[in-house]
Amino acid sequence: MPSVKSLFKDTAIYGVSSIVGRFLNWCLVPMYTYCFPSAEYGIVTNLYAYVALVLVILIYGMETGFFRFANHERYSDPGQVYTTSLISLGTTSALFIVAGCLLSPQLAGLLDCGAHPAYIWMMVVAVGADAFTSIPFAYLRYRHRPMRFASLKLVNIGLNIGLNLFFILLCPWLWRVAPESIGWFYDPGFGIGYIFLANMISSLAVLALLLPELTAERYSFNGELLRRMLSYSFPLLIIGIAGIMNQTIDKILFPMIYPDRATAMTELGIYGANYKIAIVMVMFIQAFRFAYEPFIFAQSREKGEDRNIAYRQAMTWFVIAAMFIFIGVVFFLPVLKYFISPAYFSGLKVVPVIMMAEFFFGIFFNLSLWYKLTDRTAWGTWFTLLGLAVTVGLNFLLVPRMGFMGCAVAALCCYGVMMLASYFTGRVKYPIDYDVRRIVFYIVAAMALWGAGWLLTTGENLFDLPLRVLLLAVYAGLVFMTERRGAFGILLRSSKSAAR
Repeated sequence: MPSVKSLFKDTAIYGVSSIVGRFLNWCLVPMYTYCFPSAEYGIVTNLYAYVALVLVILIYGMETGFFRFANHERYSDPGQVYTTSLISLGTTSALFIVAGCLLSPQLAGLLDCGAHPAYIWMMVVAVGADAFTSIPFAYLRYRHRPMRFASLKLVNIGLNIGLNLFFILLCPWLWRVAPESIGWFYDPGFGIGYIFLANMISSLAVLALLLPELTAERYSFNGELLRRMLSYSFPLLIIGIAGIMNQTIDKILFPMIYPDRATAMTELGIYGANYKIAIVMVMFIQAFRFAYEPFIFAQSREKGEDRNIAYRQAMTWFVIAAMFIFIGVVFFLPVLKYFISPAYFSGLKVVPVIMMAEFFFGIFFNLSLWYKLTDRTAWGTWFTLLGLAVTVGLNFLLVPRMGFMGCAVAALCCYGVMMLASYFTGRVKYPIDYDVRRIVFYIVAAMALWGAGWLLTTGENLFDLPLRVLLLAVYAGLVFMTERRGAFGILLRSSKSAAR
């Protein structure tokens, strides 16, 4: 039975693909910001916001549904759950690709890239492939094969990065010095289209590499099982749509509601580039999520108090790690900011706000176990729709007054409301005695150290960095002393109990 130790071990392995991979993708941001004007990068930000939304729709909650029914006591054949999921997603993804390619000229016109319908059909193919491969990747997680999972994800990311470097850096140089060598395939006017081409090629390559997983089980389709899976997963689809809209609706709405339409894409490009700096928190949460869902469903088989202890420990250590990441990034933001062009520095103020927003989302995800384990996923729908209402309302209220900072504040309020709503409802529906005092202590300590760093240093002087490192070490020391004392107390009480 998985333990909290195994949870964080798997989180670390999944983090190789999530954290290292996204870090490498993050390193592409300087190239984009130096090679393309902020208005063009705004188009990339806008299109990828739509892509994220469509991907959630195409998966329609089947990842979590697969984990639930593969571990369900009523279904003794996880292989049938897997192949039924594959057939369902394979069919819908294929239909999406066909329809999207046929309608790409019309969609390109609607999305302000009518001169380049290829942008659309390339992303359609990539998204369809990614949606289908979500189930083989879930299968690897179910089988506790994080190394295979991580290696395939890294192949995807490595190929994508390599192709970006080839098309955006090497090809323009070759075009200047030896145009005849690449003239048969390279078009310098295609510009940001090569970002989408690299994405499509890497997605199709990973689909091919997943062939062993696609043929690992004897195919068996169970219509009744699929009906039950869809019934379970449909609320998760609504949650997913509302959740991804909470993350992307600001980037979709911004060009529509920003007062100066002429500079809207430029401002969106600045916001999107700085959002990438906050991706460190997102990477950690993503790695944690990959390990957490298999963990909670497997842990649910345990009886008694043991499983609740594991859930409490997971929450506490999530907060400890997330706060360490937060203060680490904000302390070294004066260095990290040089990963983007100075033309984008006006958006740096959104980074701490976005990171705290993502931290609230991570706590919400931890809290979501109560409605997933009790098959009351409709609650998650209501929480996420509540968050979406907050997001949309505050974007319309704040963006005309605060620009992209309004987007960041809306995200913070959205996830804060969702977190509190889930916590207080969960206390009634599925009580878990989280160590709230310890969690609040770590959050307050991190905020206090951040404030101390802001008051004592400017961050622009190299001599300020050692002091900030010292403050980060103070946080690590607080964690060590607190958790060491807590572990010692448990051991002492256990010894006294045994003596009696």
